[in-house]
Amino acid sequence: MFIAILTYRKPLSEVDKFLAAHREYLTKHYAAGDFIASGPQTPRVGGVILMKAESRAEINSIIEQDPFNINDIADYRIVEFTPTMFVERAFPTP
Repeated sequence: MFIAILTYRKPLSEVDKFLAAHREYLTKHYAAGDFIASGPQTPRVGGVILMKAESRAEINSIIEQDPFNINDIADYRIVEFTPTMFVERAFPTP
């Protein structure tokens, strides 16, 4: 599992220009099963995406597609972790 912590590099007026494209990107990766949860930080200085992937290389490939990355809107801090406790219904067994 990975957590992507985004920090905006540009003012919100610039962020908002790419928000629709970023949400399309999120929708695509939710449909693919890559993303589990996401949302803006409070206060709105960036966002957070909870992701599942086999490797950091796969995460890097996914992040490369984000319009916020492509247009230098945000910096990304990626944290890898191994869940040892969780709500079972959040991670159903296939």
